[in-house]
Amino acid sequence: MKKTFFALVLSSTFFLIGNTEATAQNKKNEVKVSLDLVNINNDRVSVTVIPPVIKTNETVFFLPKIIPGTYSEDDYGRYIDNLKAYDAKGNELAVAKMDENSWLIKESKKLAKVTYLVNDTYDSESGTQFGQGDIFSPAGTNIAENDNFVINTHAFIGYFKDLKELPYHLTISKPAHLYGASAMNDLDSSNTVDVFTASRYAEIVDNPILYSKTPSASFMVEDMEVIIIVHSPSGQYKAEDFKPMMETMMAAQKKFLGKINANKKYAILLYLSDYEKQDAKGFGALEHNTSTVVVFPEAMPADQLAQSMVDVVSHEFFHIVTPLSIHSKEIHFFDFNSPKMSQHLWMYEGITEYFANLFQVNQGLIDEDEFFERMAGKITNSKRYDDNMPFTKMSAEVLKKEYKDAYLNVYEKGALIGMCLDIELRKLSNGKSGILDLMGKLSKEYGSSKPFEDSELFAKIVSLTHPEIKTFLDTYVSGSTPLNYEDYFAIMGVSKTKKQIPGNVFLKGQSPYITVNPTTKEIIILPGIELNGFMKSMQLQGGDIIVSINDTKYNLDNIYDMIVGSMSWQENDPVTFVVKRENQELTLKGKVTIPMDEVDGYQSTDDTKKALRDAWLKG
Repeated sequence: MKKTFFALVLSSTFFLIGNTEATAQNKKNEVKVSLDLVNINNDRVSVTVIPPVIKTNETVFFLPKIIPGTYSEDDYGRYIDNLKAYDAKGNELAVAKMDENSWLIKESKKLAKVTYLVNDTYDSESGTQFGQGDIFSPAGTNIAENDNFVINTHAFIGYFKDLKELPYHLTISKPAHLYGASAMNDLDSSNTVDVFTASRYAEIVDNPILYSKTPSASFMVEDMEVIIIVHSPSGQYKAEDFKPMMETMMAAQKKFLGKINANKKYAILLYLSDYEKQDAKGFGALEHNTSTVVVFPEAMPADQLAQSMVDVVSHEFFHIVTPLSIHSKEIHFFDFNSPKMSQHLWMYEGITEYFANLFQVNQGLIDEDEFFERMAGKITNSKRYDDNMPFTKMSAEVLKKEYKDAYLNVYEKGALIGMCLDIELRKLSNGKSGILDLMGKLSKEYGSSKPFEDSELFAKIVSLTHPEIKTFLDTYVSGSTPLNYEDYFAIMGVSKTKKQIPGNVFLKGQSPYITVNPTTKEIIILPGIELNGFMKSMQLQGGDIIVSINDTKYNLDNIYDMIVGSMSWQENDPVTFVVKRENQELTLKGKVTIPMDEVDGYQSTDDTKKALRDAWLKG
């Protein structure tokens, strides 16, 4: 999962699968599920689940507490209403709710079906409590009757105790005017019914579906079909708009991966949010083995949206390597309600994030200076976390309070662990092989259907590489010793330097020049601080209340639009502020000057290391 948060100091009609199945127990050894997207019940979707014959007197029906990729306890059962169980004659069976996510069903030998209503999650997001109340939007759901549906299947479909490994058969009734997209193949040619099958529960909930009023677009990358679908609330964007950039990016990824990737279909499901309304506010993406759900604000400047799509989708696509092809038993046999976490987030997320950056310099999408700048940013960001925390310990205990807040470091230090391991492998092999070669060997050793024992991965890596790698893993991954990045960069002839990069007119790094009065919702320029050159040139002062910019009024409700909008300003653009100062309203006119931030960076300085450096970045 790639998370990006933007915040500033940020009568019920149940669709049944045929009349016979509504009145008789399911004789097939599979679980049948139906979703009704036509007859919406007070912003809720009706779900019917028909199990096979159950041979015990009691069973338990579950919705997930947690799903792979989020590493947070989200309790999807809290969005379920009116859960009922019936026998083949339509009589209700006794149901007792055990906790937020589980229901005990009595007389389950008679059980013919379970029905319930599902609420969506986007309607309840506050935008500030992801992982502590709110569900991260790419893992959530939206129900907008006749307009769009975000079907993260784990939030709609439950499972019965001890029946997770049975096949699932999913039927969805939908409005004819809505287009759907998924990595699963629709087995029904009708434009009002979609039918999907999966080998087990983990597979059906690993395949999200997005329904939108605009059609999908698709293209081929070698023998892999890629499908894109977009929900754009204003109609500003459609799938075809993203097709060229995604085609270029994924062709480069396929070339980078070589023989590792064997996917035949991949789906990109993009939901663009209306930030001014009650809508999704957790921006980023959630990976799945053959698809990704992406959520971004529609108001995001087009160029930044394009680059964010490249960065985020490329990260998610690389998850086809790990955990799809390389994963532990904790991942393969994931317990959605009492999970045991794997030690190896450094690999599942960290190496994936590293690949998402390395492939871009490897395939010429960015230059090496941009690559070094990105890694320098990750070094800076990683310092916000405990640098002595063993990564395997944090990973295994990530659901516990004392480790939960360190999770996002998997995208910072986790990627840097991947980079340093790559450099170490290149050094030991005189440039002949790196971390991509290692992942290829691990993928061949295991594959999607053969999980490894969590405790045995390090030994396997050492056996496939060099004895010295054991010291690296023991010291920097399972150990508490911080990595010295300058030493690793020096191996490749790269040295530390200071660089100037364009900043934001309202932020200096992570520190804002503005605050908000929570009572009046007014945006205030912070008093008592040194303002940047742009603010000084505009004659803005600490304590000024921003009323409007370029005739658009701003307050707490649309402050995000103000900050994101400023990111598209160009040098010397005319700009007009209206501010309140000491009970007077002033109009201030001027031109944009983009502030520059000084940050730590790296650059190539030793050409005697060029061959090794080229093997690392271009090999």
